[in-house]
Amino acid sequence: MTTAAPGTGKAASLILLLISEVAAMSVWFATTASLADIKAHWQLGAFHEALLTSSVQAGFVAGTLLSALLSLSDRKDLRRLFSVSALIAAAANLTVLAFEPTSVMIPVLRFVTGMCMAGVYPVGMKIASTWARNGTKAGVKGDMGLLIGLLIAALTLGSASPHLLSAFGGVDWRIPYLTASAGALLAGGLVLLVAIGPNVAKAPPLKLANALEAWRNYPLRLANLGYLGHMWELYAMWAWIALFINESFTLTLGEDAGFYAKLATFAIVGAGAVGALGGGWLADRWGRTLVTSLSMAVSGSCALVIGFFFGGPPALIVAVGLVWGISIIADSAQFSATVTELSDRSLIGTMLTIQTCVGFLLTLVSIHLIPFVVDLVGWRYAFAILAVGPFLGIVAMLRLRGDPAAYRIAAGCR
Repeated sequence: MTTAAPGTGKAASLILLLISEVAAMSVWFATTASLADIKAHWQLGAFHEALLTSSVQAGFVAGTLLSALLSLSDRKDLRRLFSVSALIAAAANLTVLAFEPTSVMIPVLRFVTGMCMAGVYPVGMKIASTWARNGTKAGVKGDMGLLIGLLIAALTLGSASPHLLSAFGGVDWRIPYLTASAGALLAGGLVLLVAIGPNVAKAPPLKLANALEAWRNYPLRLANLGYLGHMWELYAMWAWIALFINESFTLTLGEDAGFYAKLATFAIVGAGAVGALGGGWLADRWGRTLVTSLSMAVSGSCALVIGFFFGGPPALIVAVGLVWGISIIADSAQFSATVTELSDRSLIGTMLTIQTCVGFLLTLVSIHLIPFVVDLVGWRYAFAILAVGPFLGIVAMLRLRGDPAAYRIAAGCR
């Protein structure tokens, strides 16, 4: 694997990687930004509407599973894998425009797009990790958490941007697809200018059993269980907080509710970028197990209480929502950083891919569960079921904190 690009050092490579990651991942959010205009002109059933979003998630799960079994991100050139994935995603995303939104081909193409993201999201994290300083060395402050936190912060803003776009309306449904495809094309070329850092191990032999290391290795298992607790909460919150806020604001603001609800949703989801950066900086100094446990305690508590403010003062809901939005992302990058530091260096890419695969598979359950809970108990208690995830995640991370392997995690294993 080539570890240098002419004239490209750490800072330049990370900036180029950050731009490439956000530009490529924009295809993931194309439907979110287009959905309002699609619904205004086409009649979609509830299942088909959900499928436009969940097909990307399902494709990502399938792609990460295939990548992990074949150890692609540990055996292939990272930049080329990223580039090819981004270019195929751009083509699949652009092909959507050849069909009407009601066509069954749209979910198929979105599934392909999601599969390609398996060569972008975890691969980008591995590229970033190759530049990380080792914080376990005497007198050296590590920056693994901050580097991966930068990527998560950018992706969080990307997730929030459709809510801001839809607040002002009037956007033709084709525009987000066109701009996202252009972004993925740009990323496919730009990432080839990124240099790979010095922290790269020799590629492992192809063994399907490599993927099982994520469960066989006890410390890795604990880190992954913590991540699963985090993911149970995160994407269900992101998927349904907009509807929760809109329905709550409608009770107090009337006709003006829609505009302010979308702005509030953008602020709450986008605030996670602050959490990702802050969590990364703190985790490199206080330890990942401590920061992830504190973050999950705060986010889980917000999930428990925010429903009690439904129909109450909008300012109060936004305040609690902002705390939730920041804390729910503050730990996100740290699970990936923890896995990176605990894994065999030759299997880092595979372990990151397995982690994201199982995590996103779990989100399909929690995302589809919330509407049923709302029908049963209403918004007052609906989000409380999400608190189960982070509270179980805390147990896993505190057990890791007491394990001898925790000394391999940078900066304060205990």
